[in-house]
Amino acid sequence: MSANSPLVQYDVVHTTEYDYSESVAVSHHQARLSPRVLPDQQRLHHDLEIEPAPAVITTHRDYFGNSVTFFAMQGAHKRLVVRARSRVSLRPASVPSASDSPPWETVADREALPLDALEFVFDSTLVPPGAELAAYARAAFPPGRPLLEAVNDLTGRIHRDFTFDPKATTVTTALADVFTSRRGVCQDFARLEIACLRSLGLPARYVSGYLETVPPPGRPRLLGTDASHAWLAFYCPGAGWIQVDPTNNVLPACTHITVAWGRDYDDVSPVHGVILGGGDHTLRVNVDVLRVDEGGPETGEPVSEADL
Repeated sequence: MSANSPLVQYDVVHTTEYDYSESVAVSHHQARLSPRVLPDQQRLHHDLEIEPAPAVITTHRDYFGNSVTFFAMQGAHKRLVVRARSRVSLRPASVPSASDSPPWETVADREALPLDALEFVFDSTLVPPGAELAAYARAAFPPGRPLLEAVNDLTGRIHRDFTFDPKATTVTTALADVFTSRRGVCQDFARLEIACLRSLGLPARYVSGYLETVPPPGRPRLLGTDASHAWLAFYCPGAGWIQVDPTNNVLPACTHITVAWGRDYDDVSPVHGVILGGGDHTLRVNVDVLRVDEGGPETGEPVSEADL
């Protein structure tokens, strides 16, 4: 981070509530709710409140470097509340001009890619290949076009061609159905653009996090602020990973808080687990992201990525 870059701080409260029609005897869960520590993002504070109190709770880092909290409930319960409270600070990321990025074909050369980029070229469970997706992507990638310029074009096309509709899809909706209906939500549009880029041999990863709930006066409210948000990052030699948000047609800066990344949603689900009993259940998720400071000194001490 540059010391002269403007600083933005946020308080984030992410609450997940499960109500069960019958008692749950035993349940095991994983939570990915702790914001990552990055060059342009510091995690100043994070705590996790779980009700009822778990019998076992441990924290580790997964294959992709995301912080994961495992907890087990071993007493009967009919309600589970998981509430994460975090404070983060962000500075604008450094992004090259579109024309200065390399021709996209040079990035699609697998032999030239580092391992952490190469592993995001391959298909994953929720981002399967498709000839229609490859054809849709190729229109933005004529021979020799600079990578960032082409990705910006693709991002804008997805934003124009697809309608944000929270009722159109669920987490189990197939990507092919999203492409056919031209409707979906942030996770659908992130998966779609990832599939498009991978179809051309370009590394792209799924990113999960948050958007500020209430923007500053005069700025429009971004789509996807009612719960966890999803976008993607692609690999650009010389610049590293560059984030793109097709839901809002922006390059994320100081409004996107990164929590986790992986091949697709399966790698970054905020809370998931297995239960014994419970019958039917209802799920409620609420996210509040409040901007608490802009341009002033940081409040609290940055947390090292080695500290979990």
